[in-house]
Amino acid sequence: MYTPPFTINDKILGLVSEISEQIGALNVMLGNSMPSPMLRKENQIKTIHSSLAIEHNSLSLQQVTDVIEGKHVLGAPNEIQEVKNALQAYQLMQSLDAYEEKDLLRAHGLMMTDLVNKAGQYRTEGVGMFDGEKCIHVAPPADRVPSLMAELFEWMRNTDAHPLISSCVFHYEFEFIHPFLDGNGRMGRYWQTMILARWKSIFAWLPVETIVKQNQQEYYNAIAQSDAQGNSTVFIDFMLRCILQAIQEQQKTTNNVGVNVGVNEQRVLDLLAADLSLTAARIAEQLGISTRQAERLLAALKQKNLIRRKGADRNGHWEIIK
Repeated sequence: MYTPPFTINDKILGLVSEISEQIGALNVMLGNSMPSPMLRKENQIKTIHSSLAIEHNSLSLQQVTDVIEGKHVLGAPNEIQEVKNALQAYQLMQSLDAYEEKDLLRAHGLMMTDLVNKAGQYRTEGVGMFDGEKCIHVAPPADRVPSLMAELFEWMRNTDAHPLISSCVFHYEFEFIHPFLDGNGRMGRYWQTMILARWKSIFAWLPVETIVKQNQQEYYNAIAQSDAQGNSTVFIDFMLRCILQAIQEQQKTTNNVGVNVGVNEQRVLDLLAADLSLTAARIAEQLGISTRQAERLLAALKQKNLIRRKGADRNGHWEIIK
């Protein structure tokens, strides 16, 4: 059986240990339950925006949000289609098997619908990986793709490597093979999330790709260095650091919301009592929090039947229920 070349060093072992500990801590902060639907949606939007931005999609985070919410967006049709496709793929994630090659093809078919010919099928021509105008990797010949992908999945199903490590190895090997004519970058990151979510469900909504986007040049460098060294060790190290940072940032967000939510709900009520026309953005500005957090607070107050919305979002107003 083919075994991808990589080395597990002390630094990688340390990262695996720390990530495992921090995942446990985050689960405790969440009360060992799923995050709120609003937080999951917010993180999914961040993930989709970041992954597509890496692939040069120019839509802003707000535009991506609007597309996902079904609002009209002025933008390139293909970029809007990319967002719609990615949303369908991420919504399908729970029903896919990370260790089944046919499910990878199915996900690619969704991810690339109306964007490329033969979506959901392996390429039949040569391709390369580019950082801007610079080709940083020439993929193996197209006729080798089916056997290389079959070997990679066979290794995934049988390896004893920790899922944190095996998911990184799969991600790198996938990018090395570059099995599709287009969409390889977003699919490689998507499938690593699939593998990690099978290990710990929390990864299904953790926006790791936001951290990758923030370190995009290092992402390309890690792939290039791994190519040069003939193994994925450098790439494993890079992705594990991204995963750890994503967990730590989510801990901060979760902790801030948990500590302040009771106080801020009352402060939101106080603000609305003074001005019933306030928007989430203005509430966020006055409380010094994010617009998303303000929206979560408003949703919580509505759920508790403390406030209700009258009229349209733009011209309506709030009512405080006595």
